[in-house]
Amino acid sequence: MKIVVIGGTGLIGSKLVGKLNAQGHEAVAAAPNTGVNTLTGEGLAEVLEGASVVVDVSNSPSFEDEPVMDFFRTSTTNLLAAEAEAGVAHHVVLSVVGTDRLQGSGYFRAKQVQEDLIKASGIPYSIVHATQFFEFMSRLTDAATEGDTVHLAHVKIRPIYSDDLATAVDRAALGTPTNDVVEVAGPDEFELDQLIRDMLAAKNDPRQVVADPGAKYFDVELQETSLLPGPDAEITETKFNDWLVQQR
Repeated sequence: MKIVVIGGTGLIGSKLVGKLNAQGHEAVAAAPNTGVNTLTGEGLAEVLEGASVVVDVSNSPSFEDEPVMDFFRTSTTNLLAAEAEAGVAHHVVLSVVGTDRLQGSGYFRAKQVQEDLIKASGIPYSIVHATQFFEFMSRLTDAATEGDTVHLAHVKIRPIYSDDLATAVDRAALGTPTNDVVEVAGPDEFELDQLIRDMLAAKNDPRQVVADPGAKYFDVELQETSLLPGPDAEITETKFNDWLVQQR
């Protein structure tokens, strides 16, 4: 089966392409550096020829309000139109747990528009909502750093290993369209500030973590459970602490 992975050269996309090809499928990595640009439409018709499934794991290069909205609205509109023309039978997209609760953020408003376009397209779909990647924790820490202090909200988080997430998206791509949202999360629940505190200690990073009630996440003030999945989420296996030891 031919499966086109939009964003197929990135962190999740490259893992997904490898997993699909290892199972005997024809997985094609589609990205600007492979000649496919969903913003301009370049290469879309050609890459989608004969495709049964499209998986979109692409992300905006900018998280600023206007550019991120333009990215997700334009790329998704172009992609869905090309899929309809090519007769694609299943559209899978990777999104974020809590998207509908985080609408104070321009990024999450754009992700919601993406999801709404998919739902209205008439193409059978599956939306995979994931919690934050293990690999994202360093970026989150840097963004919250002021001088030698990291300001983070005291909220709960259940991060996930990127490889486990790629496996979950693989399963969605090869399954029957759900026409719904499926959540996937890591095995352990943490307090965000304590998780980052432990991570910095493991790396001998001298920065101090402060639990700051006013600290925001992508410009959104979080509630304690804003980043957590619901009770029916698929729970993966790899533990953050085990992954952290491997990184060292």
